[in-house]
Amino acid sequence: MSFRMIWIAAALVIAPLPGQAQETETLQDLLREVERIASEEARVDEQRLQRFIRERANQRQLLDEALAELRSEEARSERLRAGFDANELELVELETALDERMGNLGELFGLVRQVAGDVGTVIEESMVSAQMPGRADYLAELAQRRELPTSKELSRMWLEMVQEIYQSGRIVRFNAPVVNLEGQLESNREVVRIGVFNALSDGKFLTWNAGAQELVELPRQPDGRFLAMAADLQNAAPGEVTDMAIDGTRGAILAQVVRSPTWEERRRQSGPVGNVIIALGVIGLLFSFWKGVVLFTRGRAIKRQLKLGEASEGNALGRVIKVYQDDPHQDVETLELKLDEAILRETAPMESGLPLIKVLYVIAPLVGLLGTVIGMILTFQQITLFGTGDPRMMANGISMALITTVLGLVVAIPLTIIHSLLHSRARALIQILEEQAAGIIARLAEQRHGRSS
Repeated sequence: MSFRMIWIAAALVIAPLPGQAQETETLQDLLREVERIASEEARVDEQRLQRFIRERANQRQLLDEALAELRSEEARSERLRAGFDANELELVELETALDERMGNLGELFGLVRQVAGDVGTVIEESMVSAQMPGRADYLAELAQRRELPTSKELSRMWLEMVQEIYQSGRIVRFNAPVVNLEGQLESNREVVRIGVFNALSDGKFLTWNAGAQELVELPRQPDGRFLAMAADLQNAAPGEVTDMAIDGTRGAILAQVVRSPTWEERRRQSGPVGNVIIALGVIGLLFSFWKGVVLFTRGRAIKRQLKLGEASEGNALGRVIKVYQDDPHQDVETLELKLDEAILRETAPMESGLPLIKVLYVIAPLVGLLGTVIGMILTFQQITLFGTGDPRMMANGISMALITTVLGLVVAIPLTIIHSLLHSRARALIQILEEQAAGIIARLAEQRHGRSS
């Protein structure tokens, strides 16, 4: 009996009964209610039991199906494992056969890849690519290929090699984009290509930037005679023969033109010492020029005086002769002393300034030596701070040491020659004065000797 039935029965027992008849009717009803409830509970329990039995049977069936599927999958796994092992063995056999078959072609394959890479690099760096872009892409892809190339691909590689050889001997005129000095890309400029060596545009030399695959105008052009050749070649008519200088290194020499410093840059590298040497040289040259003009003027005046009979005080020789003409009756000894005094007065202006030029050409190499010592000190300081790993760190000091030495010699050598020439010129003029004075004394002595005899 369920908990509900027990509760109803207990309630009926405890509840008071007002009469016998009512009690009988109530008990019957209670009995029927109890029977009904018991029957209902029994039916529910039966349904629960049947459902449990059905579910248990279903679970057994599901378990059997799961076990059957597990056995099927295990059998399939065994078949796959066996197939995998068989495929591995077959793959090893096939790889062995492939290695054996590729043994004879392996060296050829490696050579093709190497040649394709080398030719691709040459074509990529060639100026012909400015006219025919994109040729190196195929060779770069062929150099990275992992399978054997076909005969058609080998023929194409051979064709690219022949095309490069053919274009290296041609002078071609075409339009191509060019990067100007301002860094702007001019899309359509006429370019003259000289084989694989040089490219010209607007009478200027171009260089090939292989990384960016573009023609670039050189920021610093070669000497004027080479630019004149470039302009003549670009303006030449078809079939016309003209002179032209080519860069056989494919732009390496022209690239050095950009890196080579100008005279102004070398002057800045020499530092303050170089400026002092240059100043000494300028002063020496200007003073030498002035002194040369003075000696040349006095020399012409002396030569004119030689042709005149009357002494003129506008030149040195005239002033010396004037000493005799003012008093022609004086004795020989007195005249000789007066002439010597006059020559000495004219000698000093002629030789004045020459010692300064001598001092300048002596000082200039000494200042250059000073710059050399300072440059070496700077170089050793750089070595102390940064070591010898990067030679460019020592370039400034070495440049200063060498350039100041060169400047000192460049100033000293011409000043030495100029001083020698000016000194010789001054001595020649003084010798003319001495010769004329000696001639005057000789004639006077001869006249006096003739009268006395």
